[in-house]
Amino acid sequence: MPVAEASRVYVLLTIGDGLVAQIPSLFLSLATAIIVTRVTTSESMTEQASTQLANPPALFITAGILTLLGVVPGMPHLVFLTLAAATAGLGLMVISRQTSSALQETSDAPAQDAPKELDWDDVEQVDLIGLEIGYGLIPLVNPESGGQLMARVKGVRKKLSAELGFLVQPVRIRDALNLEPDTYHIVLNGVVRGRGEARVGRELAINPGKVYGQVEGQPTREPAFGLEAVWIEQSVRDQARALGYTVVDPSTAIATHINKVLRDSASELLSHDETQKLLDKLATRSPKLVEELVPGKLSLGAVTRTLQNLLQEGVPIRDMRTVVEALTEASARTQEPEQLTALIRPKLGRMIVQSLTENRETLSVLTLDPQLEQLLHNVLQQNPGNQAMVLEPSLAEGLFTALRQSARSMEEEGLPAVLVVSPAIRAWMSRSVRYRVSDLTVLSYSEIPDDQAVKVISTVQADPRPNPAVSKN
Repeated sequence: MPVAEASRVYVLLTIGDGLVAQIPSLFLSLATAIIVTRVTTSESMTEQASTQLANPPALFITAGILTLLGVVPGMPHLVFLTLAAATAGLGLMVISRQTSSALQETSDAPAQDAPKELDWDDVEQVDLIGLEIGYGLIPLVNPESGGQLMARVKGVRKKLSAELGFLVQPVRIRDALNLEPDTYHIVLNGVVRGRGEARVGRELAINPGKVYGQVEGQPTREPAFGLEAVWIEQSVRDQARALGYTVVDPSTAIATHINKVLRDSASELLSHDETQKLLDKLATRSPKLVEELVPGKLSLGAVTRTLQNLLQEGVPIRDMRTVVEALTEASARTQEPEQLTALIRPKLGRMIVQSLTENRETLSVLTLDPQLEQLLHNVLQQNPGNQAMVLEPSLAEGLFTALRQSARSMEEEGLPAVLVVSPAIRAWMSRSVRYRVSDLTVLSYSEIPDDQAVKVISTVQADPRPNPAVSKN
């Protein structure tokens, strides 16, 4: 047998037969590999196999191997070369599709990157109540790290809602990178109304006015009331308390500051929505009373403004039934919120006085000298609007100085500072002293119940000098 014929027979009987015998094993191994290496995704196995097998480099390598097998003597050249051409064509088709997709994405990119047309969803409304904190105070908000600020703020909101008589809106807490790490801002309607500092890991020792020694720490001011205070280590907490300091944690200090700001700004927290909800709640028990007032006699806006006036003067609106009854009666005389406020305050006299007397039976008050009171009354009569009344500068300064001195004296005696004047000048006096004499409550004679015992502590004299005299009774 010639050598060439012997080689052909040998190749067919050895290599060819071996390759044919390995084809089933090849398919079985491929199927096993696909199943074992399948990634758990939302795609089906067919989609995953198509994605993985449609790889141009792998297809070109396969086409090269098939070409080499096709030129081996004795192999079915037509079959292997046809498969090699088909595999190479498949690789070229995949490359063509990928190139077309890339060009399409490139052409669509400018349209996608174009700025979106603005709409109302892009305009953010300010939060009614917000607390912005520096990144150093974030542990106070995280319950997992023992932060108690969230619970403290919720407690403040619940307490204020019960005392003021309406639901206070939630406080939104957010971190602000533009703040110092240990700084916080209390924001109302987008405006910063209070700011302070807190130290995580320390406690605030507040000097109530009388202590028996000094404690080591970082001197500061209590943020709510401006008292002298010291940031101390937790290890000296008991020592500070023994010396007479009031010791609180940072969360409590911030919550107390929030309580002070919200209480002072209670009138700004009440809107038409809260007023409507108060009326709806009252209507479930007294429907006829509410129907008669709104919108029959007063608009919702007038009622809201009147309630805001009460809150601005520190009068809670818990007793909405009495408020609505008084407004219904007073609406026949005027529609002006300021005048309505003056007319309904006597109806709430017991509630107002109760908050001032606490457990005492006698209400201690300040009064104006009759000549001074008559002078103010005459000036108000010449200015019916009560808004543009202007006193002689030295008299005004002397009056407010005397009121500050008298109010300070009452507070030192542990008594609330209360000034009683005639109903005609009460509204003007209340507005005038609101930001000049802190914590001074102005009442009219008609707002004090007839059975309430009253004690006059001192009388502010009608003295036009810079420092009018204050006579003690």
